[in-house]
Amino acid sequence: MLAKILSSAVIGVDAYLVEVEVDIAFGLPNFTIVGLPEISVKESKERVRSAIQNSGYTFPDDRITVNLAPANIKKEGTGFDLPIAIGILAATRLIPMEAVSGCLILGELSLDGRIKPVNGSLPMAIAAKQAGYPSIIVPYDNRLEAAVVQDMVVLPAKTLPQVIDFFRGYTPIPPEICDVSRMFDVPGEYDSDYAEVMGQELAKRALEVAAAGGHNLIMIGPPGSGKTMLAKRIPSILPPISFDESIETTKIFSVSGMLSKDQALVIRRPFRSPHHTISDAGLIGGGHFPRPGEVSLAHNGVLFLDELSEFKKHVLEVLRQPLEDHKVTISRAATTITYPSSFMLVAAMNPCPCGYFSDPKHECGCSSQQIHKYRSKISGPLLDRIDIHVNVPAVPYKDLMGNGLQEPSAVIQRRVAAARAIQSKRFSQLAIYCNAQMPSRQIRKFCQTDASSGALLESAIDRLGLSARAYNRILKISRTIADLDASTDIRIDHVAEAIQYRSLDRGRQQA
Repeated sequence: MLAKILSSAVIGVDAYLVEVEVDIAFGLPNFTIVGLPEISVKESKERVRSAIQNSGYTFPDDRITVNLAPANIKKEGTGFDLPIAIGILAATRLIPMEAVSGCLILGELSLDGRIKPVNGSLPMAIAAKQAGYPSIIVPYDNRLEAAVVQDMVVLPAKTLPQVIDFFRGYTPIPPEICDVSRMFDVPGEYDSDYAEVMGQELAKRALEVAAAGGHNLIMIGPPGSGKTMLAKRIPSILPPISFDESIETTKIFSVSGMLSKDQALVIRRPFRSPHHTISDAGLIGGGHFPRPGEVSLAHNGVLFLDELSEFKKHVLEVLRQPLEDHKVTISRAATTITYPSSFMLVAAMNPCPCGYFSDPKHECGCSSQQIHKYRSKISGPLLDRIDIHVNVPAVPYKDLMGNGLQEPSAVIQRRVAAARAIQSKRFSQLAIYCNAQMPSRQIRKFCQTDASSGALLESAIDRLGLSARAYNRILKISRTIADLDASTDIRIDHVAEAIQYRSLDRGRQQA
């Protein structure tokens, strides 16, 4: 007696189809799972046995062999419980085989027959649709993310008996319907707004430029100057996330198990702020069974590293590749996995260990050696990959207690969205979305300067000793500032402002 059930598994953020073959033969009672199963898949034998028996059905006392094909890819996760159980019952003829054909099944079983959620339901539903299968049975708590895939019949199930009765034709399972368009019609509301920030106009301008072009940014200032407060408000000025970006981001959260049961899509750009004690695997991703790290969870959003100089140096250095390539590749003996990691890096640090170097109102007690050691944790190559360096001084009392109206985030966001719209049109035929992602060829094409702007840039490069990468960063920032002004050409004032956003280069030259 042989039964074949269609299921799915995830590699990275994409899913592939798995055929669960169940063969029941006469012989001594035995239950074997083959096809490179890892521990959680092997343990499904006991969950499946108890779930079938506790749901009131007979578990066969024969030789049961389950093969997970393709057998050359390692299988992990608990999502094969339900398809294995349905395969066993189909092989014993309790469920007709023609009823289960063409339906993808996934779900974890509890010992009493309840169906628990699994990670990666969204990419699995996408894989089923791309393979041409019309329907998918998912755990009830995964119904919303799976229903995002249009033109698919998503059947949410709560218990094993409910699925059995459905396949036997006794009780229908109402399909889940998801209106994706209504999710994006809801206006975004944020708990924090730039209207609450007093002073720091230069820093807010730098953040606006960074958001408009997707540029990486670092803020340097004494404790209490508002660096963290400014960073946490960046999502409120970023352009709204598009549907395609939302799908990309949701897939990452889905395979990480970070979607709540009442959440269908990630409709706000993520803001990730890991603690400085994080490991390189936690930041980049990895582990025995690779999982996305913070740089991937921040995909299409913001990765904020507060107290940058407190991070371990080797942890910071692993950021260089995702900042340049916008993806992370994790290699293991059995497989190589690539996660997307196109994010806007925002960092904050003090100018010295005590925090008061160059502060006119506080005396710095750090020696030059201490300051050098403190700043040397951030290497030159990493700083070159950060487009904008901005100083955030302490806020004067008169600004702190000012009663003047501050510009709200919604107004800034409209300017940022208009600049991004210009960039979207500019790069419509390319696989990039903002100025920060321009490679060298596009920089030469879209960031041309006139004679006066070029002379100013040449003078700055000679005086500051900038690298070729820093030179390209200045051109990209100049292009973004011009976009905010709705200017086709890059003017000398755009270049001058962009040069001002390389303050750490000036500090290194002086040192």
